[in-house]
Amino acid sequence: MSERAAPFYCPYCGDEDLRPSEAGHGAWECAACNRAFRLSFLGLLASGLARGDRDDHDG
Repeated sequence: MSERAAPFYCPYCGDEDLRPSEAGHGAWECAACNRAFRLSFLGLLASGLARGDRDDHDG
């Protein structure tokens, strides 16, 4: 089994100074904005996404 991918930037401020948190698996800390956050995988979509299924109406 492979390791989980690390985030490249903070979802709040966009900075790249991230460190794993001691709060547990998937938890990260941003040194720039002093926020802690957790990433988790929710699962796969049952139907998936198809390119032609988008509802694009320009009004």
